[in-house]
Amino acid sequence: MTAATIVPPKASTRARATSKARGGAGPATYFVALLLVGLMLVPIMYIVLGGFRTNAQITTDPAGLPSPWKLDNYVDVLTNSTFWREVVNSSIVALATSAVVVAAGLMVSFVLARYSFRGRGALYALFAAGLMFPVTVAITPLYIVVRDIGLMNHLGGVILPQIGFALPTTIIILVPFLRAIPAEIEEAASIDGAGKLGFFFRMVLPLSLPGVITTGILTFVGSWNSYLLPLFILNDEGSFTLPLGVQAFSSQYSVDTAKVLAFTSLSMLPALVFFSLFERRIVGGLQGAVKG
Repeated sequence: MTAATIVPPKASTRARATSKARGGAGPATYFVALLLVGLMLVPIMYIVLGGFRTNAQITTDPAGLPSPWKLDNYVDVLTNSTFWREVVNSSIVALATSAVVVAAGLMVSFVLARYSFRGRGALYALFAAGLMFPVTVAITPLYIVVRDIGLMNHLGGVILPQIGFALPTTIIILVPFLRAIPAEIEEAASIDGAGKLGFFFRMVLPLSLPGVITTGILTFVGSWNSYLLPLFILNDEGSFTLPLGVQAFSSQYSVDTAKVLAFTSLSMLPALVFFSLFERRIVGGLQGAVKG
């Protein structure tokens, strides 16, 4: 009798089998992903490159590249005091909103994740329900409340409602991080003499840092790009944020398309930079929230 000969599978076959076993993506998946990325990048590239063109170039060849490249539009925007005032306003709103949301959200999440008390489930469900409550539904009551407390045409009238609408997302993301911290760590910290506040600042904050960074970035970008709420609250041009500034600039320079494109591209630059620099942090933080 002859011994059966076992032929090892080819390397490519083994790689495909391993990829499928691990849930790896195939060529079709990468093709669709690249196609979607391209579709999203095309409008952004058109806006950015349009700022380097003249109105005549845009009229003659709307989809063409700058030839020659012009820096005048970007220089005019960057030397415009109105643009920098709106940058400062947007920065104040975004930074203040992010700081309060992260600080308050972390403290509330710590209580919901580490303490047992009556009504905890109902309170968590209330915050979860806040994810389904869009700002468009509450814009009229918000306008009345902000007007009655005297914050119309004031950045505080935008910051306070944004904090309320950003807290549910922050809490839903942070609670799983804090629940995943082993109870043994808290017991060890207590034995070492650390109180509740000491455990919170020395252990909880560093261990939940991925979630904190994720929520901070999401809150900052959402606040920076907010348009509807500032549109109702801010009527004075001196208090405009950048989204409102883009609208006002587009109306003022409606015939100068190239300059409007330059203003728009500079306005969205901070959000693009944040997502580009902290993409892995955002994805890692969301994955940690799902696993928790």
